[in-house]
Amino acid sequence: MNAPANLKTSRRADFPGMFTPDGAPWHYLDTAATSQKPQMVLDAIARSYSTDYATVHRGVYARSADMTLAYEAARKRVAGFIGAASENEVVFTSGATDSINLVAQSWGHANIGAGDRIMLSQLEHHSNIVPWQILAEQKGAHIDVAPLTSDGRIDLDWIAAHLTEQHKLVALAHISNVMGYVLDVKHAANIAHKVGAKLLLDGCQAAPRIALDMQALGCDFYVFSAHKLYGPTGIGVLWAPYETLNAMPPWKGGGSMIDRVSFDGTTFAPAPGRFEAGTPHIVGVTALDAAIQYVEGLGIANIAAHENAMARQAREALGSINTVRLFGPEDSAGILSFAIGDVHPHDVATILDENGVAIRAGHHCAQPLMDYLGVPATARASFGVYSDESDIAALVKGVERVRKIFG
Repeated sequence: MNAPANLKTSRRADFPGMFTPDGAPWHYLDTAATSQKPQMVLDAIARSYSTDYATVHRGVYARSADMTLAYEAARKRVAGFIGAASENEVVFTSGATDSINLVAQSWGHANIGAGDRIMLSQLEHHSNIVPWQILAEQKGAHIDVAPLTSDGRIDLDWIAAHLTEQHKLVALAHISNVMGYVLDVKHAANIAHKVGAKLLLDGCQAAPRIALDMQALGCDFYVFSAHKLYGPTGIGVLWAPYETLNAMPPWKGGGSMIDRVSFDGTTFAPAPGRFEAGTPHIVGVTALDAAIQYVEGLGIANIAAHENAMARQAREALGSINTVRLFGPEDSAGILSFAIGDVHPHDVATILDENGVAIRAGHHCAQPLMDYLGVPATARASFGVYSDESDIAALVKGVERVRKIFG
């Protein structure tokens, strides 16, 4: 697939899910929750469950060997996609939530103790809050929460002023799933490392939208989920330097993650194998490989430009409606949260759905952020490579209908 000069011509035709059963376009604006899947990924899933299917890492017969090669080739592709130094720095998990819990219960249990501190921010997804709360309760550690600036950005100056050598970890979203804010990762990494803390990034919204380079970013852990990257559910990635991973104790025990098992004791495989207990999500991994091939074929810079343009157009269109309140910075990355007067976002989403427009309404697994904003929930439109101006027009038309219904 040749990368287009831009994505003003939507890639909608690549995605069967972007059409209704009668073939009409569906205005899907919930990509931040989960992306639709291109035919290329659906075909990879079908092949992997049919003519290519076999177990990995165990069989000596040809198809098992071939599937093992495909599985490990996917690990190498992920490493290249995120700029890892080696494929041995890539751990496959069930998703970003699983990845964060792995870090908390493995690295965190070994490195965070009573009286230590963990720094989070007000806009974090629950998956980047609750695992640290569990760890803090287990170990007697404390959690600090950084506020936001007036335009919805993590206040890195506040973090720099309040971070101490007691802080062992800073865990932040690379891109907020509500505000669309893009973190200045290098600055955050410098702040964390100045006091000897590690930096973990929740990259769920960043991996589908912006170029990643683990060598350049300077973070210590990076996590993301395939299903937001045009891939399947049930598969995710944890990245960390090999030396860090290999020093971390296993979190889950079972097959594949061992070197040798006896009742006198067990020795474990080196990273990343020690963190991949049991039969893996083979088809999920090969489908993630196909999803990355699709994204790389379009060009991540083209994707970012397209989605940011969609968000800007939507912001301008909705911002011209005097009862609409917009959240987040002007330069939000493919995500726009809003409210319409006193209308509950669930009512907004229901009326939009009647007009064939799918948005997300609720707290977006970010209840502390909703409390901070002083709202019970927001409506959220989020864009993908299949989005086009017709989606924005349908969104605006639906919002106008909401205004008329609720006066």
